[in-house]
Amino acid sequence: MITDWSRAATGTPMQRFGGLIPCTARGALGDREDEQVGRQAEASFLDWLAINRDGLRKTAYLLCGDWHLADDLVQDALTRLFGVWGRVSDSGNPGPYTRKILVNLYLDHRRRPSRREIPQAQLPDTPDAGSANGVDGDRERLIRALRQVPDGQRAVLVLRYWEDLSIEQTAQILRTSTSNVRSQSSRGLDHLRAALEPDSVTEEVL
Repeated sequence: MITDWSRAATGTPMQRFGGLIPCTARGALGDREDEQVGRQAEASFLDWLAINRDGLRKTAYLLCGDWHLADDLVQDALTRLFGVWGRVSDSGNPGPYTRKILVNLYLDHRRRPSRREIPQAQLPDTPDAGSANGVDGDRERLIRALRQVPDGQRAVLVLRYWEDLSIEQTAQILRTSTSNVRSQSSRGLDHLRAALEPDSVTEEVL
């Protein structure tokens, strides 16, 4: 797994995408590169990637709870995005389409019975747990609790409260109704509160 995303900003076109695109897709993309993506479109993809890749990776981690799987999900999402970049970038806002790909990849992965997540509590580029102000410890508690929320409800919570999307935007990404988003959000918050309660009780006793 290549996690040095900065490699996407240097070298030849295929070298730049070498850290993002699985080997199975590189040949096909290379064959169609001149037709699919001109120099201007390629540059705009890299510019967008430089701004958004870290956020995508954190979102993927909140969904799956495993940094290695998060990297795989983001890599697959970027591969698919690159294949339709000319069309998607014309909309002026590729973010919603990319989130839709990412969430669908996560939900597809979770539907496979052989797949299991390995929770890891620390977000990237943050201090270690146990900082003097206790903020990081609270964040880790919240992330552990989020792991216990059912997959569909977790996706709604991440989109609504991490990505800060509206109910309508979340419904569009998940291809569901706004009433279902409201219901899943309410149930997800209930599960999240229930998962946090044991920690709260423990702290009060201590």
